[in-house]
Amino acid sequence: MTTDVVGKKTIRVVAAVVEHEGHYLITQRRESAVLALLWEFPGGKVEAGENDEDALRRELRERLDAEAKIGKKLGEKIHEYDGYRVALVLYEAILVEGKPLHAKRVKDFRWVASSEFDKYPFPDADQQTMDQLLGFTRG
Repeated sequence: MTTDVVGKKTIRVVAAVVEHEGHYLITQRRESAVLALLWEFPGGKVEAGENDEDALRRELRERLDAEAKIGKKLGEKIHEYDGYRVALVLYEAILVEGKPLHAKRVKDFRWVASSEFDKYPFPDADQQTMDQLLGFTRG
């Protein structure tokens, strides 16, 4: 979902924080994507008429062939880019067991410990939100 605020388009993006045994699920953007090859929590844009939870479930299916239960909202952060802004909203999510993940609309995915995040370049909005919510600070 996008809205215009003071001449700048705002894009609402939802992302899932999926933790399993101390590791977090991250995905890598495809070469053809905006901010190509950067890593992020899985998710994507909220489309018109969707609520956050439905958008996040759809994005997880489209990107990883994953079914998930969406939990509580962890936080929201507005990040300014040149010409637009992103309202990034993070939610806890639990993957439905028994279905292996497939990189469908992402280049790759990994399970990483928060201490390993500095090995994976993230877009600014994701990085700032991760730092805030997970208490992790890049050195």
